[in-house]
Amino acid sequence: MFEQVVVATDGSESVKRGVQAAVDLTERFEGTVHALYVADPAKTDDAEPTDEIGDEALGYVQKQANETDVVTTVREGDPATEIIEYAETIDADAIAMGTRGRDGEHAFLLGSVAEAVVREAPIPVLTVRQLEATQEAEQ
Repeated sequence: MFEQVVVATDGSESVKRGVQAAVDLTERFEGTVHALYVADPAKTDDAEPTDEIGDEALGYVQKQANETDVVTTVREGDPATEIIEYAETIDADAIAMGTRGRDGEHAFLLGSVAEAVVREAPIPVLTVRQLEATQEAEQ
């Protein structure tokens, strides 16, 4: 059922829980995790170079995957559009993502990318919110 799961990652802290949820889900169905990093050319003022962020983000998914197969992909463009198009291209069963990324303080509720993906994706989207520091300490 969940044999092909796209994990949209931007290297932010909020994605870590989404990565773990996607890996757990995919492991149960002996599937493949597709780690996707989208470089957004509209946001060129990042302090870190995009390729370093992408490498770290995709590397984190690979480290968490244990025995699960991981395919890593980097795309450039509008993140929501690229996530959906990639999922359609590989015939994914679901998309997993954090609810707040690098624009965390400027995003409301789900965050602009997560909200767009939830609204537009033709497949299930698993959104995982970032825990507050006090909630993380309790786990």
